[in-house]
Amino acid sequence: MSATVLVTGGLGYIGAHTCVALAEAGRDVVVVDNLANSSSAVLDRIAGLTGRAPAFVHGDIRDVGLLAATMREHEVGSVIHFAGSKAVGESVGRPLSYYDNNVGGSMALLAAMAATGVRTLIFSSSATVYAQSGRMPLAESAALGASSPYGRSKLFVEHMLADLCGSDPAWAVACLRYFNPVGAHPSARIGESPRGVPNNLMPYIAQVAVGQRERLSVFGADYDTLDGTGVRDYVHVLDVAEGHVKALDYLQRAGGHAAINLGTGRGVSVLEMLREYERASGRTIAFQVAPRRAGDVAQCWAEVALARSLLGWQARRSLAQMCEDSWRWQRDNPQGYR
Repeated sequence: MSATVLVTGGLGYIGAHTCVALAEAGRDVVVVDNLANSSSAVLDRIAGLTGRAPAFVHGDIRDVGLLAATMREHEVGSVIHFAGSKAVGESVGRPLSYYDNNVGGSMALLAAMAATGVRTLIFSSSATVYAQSGRMPLAESAALGASSPYGRSKLFVEHMLADLCGSDPAWAVACLRYFNPVGAHPSARIGESPRGVPNNLMPYIAQVAVGQRERLSVFGADYDTLDGTGVRDYVHVLDVAEGHVKALDYLQRAGGHAAINLGTGRGVSVLEMLREYERASGRTIAFQVAPRRAGDVAQCWAEVALARSLLGWQARRSLAQMCEDSWRWQRDNPQGYR
């Protein structure tokens, strides 16, 4: 099989870090990205970290012809699929857009793969595919039942991929269910660069620390947790990126279909994260308690035994490293890639 990997959405947050991890593992990379939520400046930064930029095609995931032509030109042997819209709140207001991009885009990608004989795929999924439950940790066998259009779009694609693999054993597919990727490359050359108001906790804390926002809103301080705030499983983005390399090695060795959690297996509360970020940045993070948000659960973290047994992967970087790397990125790039 060709060592060339097509990475859709490869200039985004997780995609860029995965391109670096792939290059470090000796893989050739070609990126397709429409730059809707990313920047072409990432190419030069990847080149600076790895010695060369990935091949880049500016295009949309829903363009079957473009995808197929790219796969043929670059002799692609496998695909990692990141391209998709990713904000839970936004998906509630724009559900058709999310289904069009996330589900329709995945269908277009699969059509292009089928046309070119590429049968190995890693799909960027999410812990949002799980039904809300108080039972922790969440294992891959837990009940599925997404509660937002974003989560349902991920779950629909997972079902579609399972059906595809059931119909044709030539396909090799891993659905990687991320919990909460955070942090940045320790060089501070690539990191998370949200447009507008951040949807996730760490980039919001980072913007408060650097002085771009006045304070953090903590949504709910009366949950049944140790300090009353919500608990989540935060995992360093480089650990997540390395998980994709391990998953690709696994698929090329074993084939088949698998859904696998990527997390640390440990929950961290909002206030724990805030205090750790204060230590990393040397700044005081102002915050205020706000009412709970509809749909939020008290706690959520991953069971990670399957990733260890199948992939030989486990998260290695600590919460302190996540915060230190995030702060270094935010401090050195206060406007992100802009």
